[in-house]
Amino acid sequence: MAEICCGFVSESETAAPCEPNPRAARRRRMEIRRFKFIAGVSISQENGRKRPRLDVFTAVSPRDCENAVENCGMNGVQQHRSAAEDVESDTNSNSSSGRLSVQEISGPSEPPAPVLVEPLFLDQHPKFGMTSVCGRRRDMEDAVAIHPSFFRRDHQTPGGLHFFGVYDGHGCSHVAKSCKERMHEVVKEELENGYASIEWKESMERSFSRMDKEVLVGYEAVLNPNCRCELQTPQCDAVGSTAVVAIVTPEKIVVANCGDSRAVLSRNRKAVPLSTDHKPDRPDELLRIQAAGGRVIYWDGPRVLGVLAMSRAIGDNYLKPYVISEPEVTVTDRTDEDECLILASDGLWDVVSSDTACSIARMCLGGQAPSPPVSPGNEVNEGVAGESSDKACSDASMLLTKLALARNSTDNVSVVVIDLRRDT
Repeated sequence: MAEICCGFVSESETAAPCEPNPRAARRRRMEIRRFKFIAGVSISQENGRKRPRLDVFTAVSPRDCENAVENCGMNGVQQHRSAAEDVESDTNSNSSSGRLSVQEISGPSEPPAPVLVEPLFLDQHPKFGMTSVCGRRRDMEDAVAIHPSFFRRDHQTPGGLHFFGVYDGHGCSHVAKSCKERMHEVVKEELENGYASIEWKESMERSFSRMDKEVLVGYEAVLNPNCRCELQTPQCDAVGSTAVVAIVTPEKIVVANCGDSRAVLSRNRKAVPLSTDHKPDRPDELLRIQAAGGRVIYWDGPRVLGVLAMSRAIGDNYLKPYVISEPEVTVTDRTDEDECLILASDGLWDVVSSDTACSIARMCLGGQAPSPPVSPGNEVNEGVAGESSDKACSDASMLLTKLALARNSTDNVSVVVIDLRRDT
């Protein structure tokens, strides 16, 4: 009796000989139907024959594919992709025989080793607020400069170094404006030249000296028809500005002061002065002026030659060598007890003590003080300038400014409040 075998034979193949028993025939049929074709999976043709494209594996039971990849859940998609690439590579190499070989995987492969990525430092700079008003003066001669992350050399200082400066001009405003535009750039150049073995005192002294020379030779470049200083002297050398600069790093607070503006640190609910006003009657300053051949004359307060009410400033060429531009530099280590740093011109310090200013700033930072009201149209608020990255710091600077005006300060008032708390 003849045996009949049912199978699928393409035109390019010859029929396989019939197996002598039904078990062999059943095994043959199972080999032919080893791979399950899933709807929606693209099928490519090769040599006129269709073969499955195993780009994506779905759940396959062991009965349908006993040699295929096991555990084809969502957690093993990456391993299945790798197995699929191996299958397709083997298929291409064995395309002449038309046989597919699948690498058997007994279980999920080992997870890939974690890749170590260098952490990225974000631009983390302290919160600040600034207010600058003309007050009861005819002209606005103050200038304020704030440059967060103005200098960064490497990853050793996350966020970089942060620059804050307050400049109180006298005679005219262009020296203060020149300091606002250039001082941070000059300091940055000095830090770049000597950052490997940085000496803060020497770097800041060189920066102030360079700035002093720039404003002395650059008067003609900054003059304009509305600049009243050109009406005073043809040389226009009776113009200058104080400068108090603070550089905040993750570990230190560097303050360089030249003149009677001031920097005060609030630490553990106490006011810590980081600068000392350069007044002509300060004992050491008085001796220095007299040693240089100058005199201090009391005319509405102590003044150098009866003219200038401060003993150090940038500019003021006509009063050299009695008035010098050399700053006093302090370097203070930051602690967890630091609360805020206040920089301000003498328009604030003439009528508000350091302790009072720090107390008001702490109340604002702690949310214990109400936001100061804004009164547009008031003559003392004309020429108001402000900048902030935090509402509490902005409220503190505004409240200190309003307090100075309420106490009849007759000068321009500029205040910068910097939040130094590490847990904010």
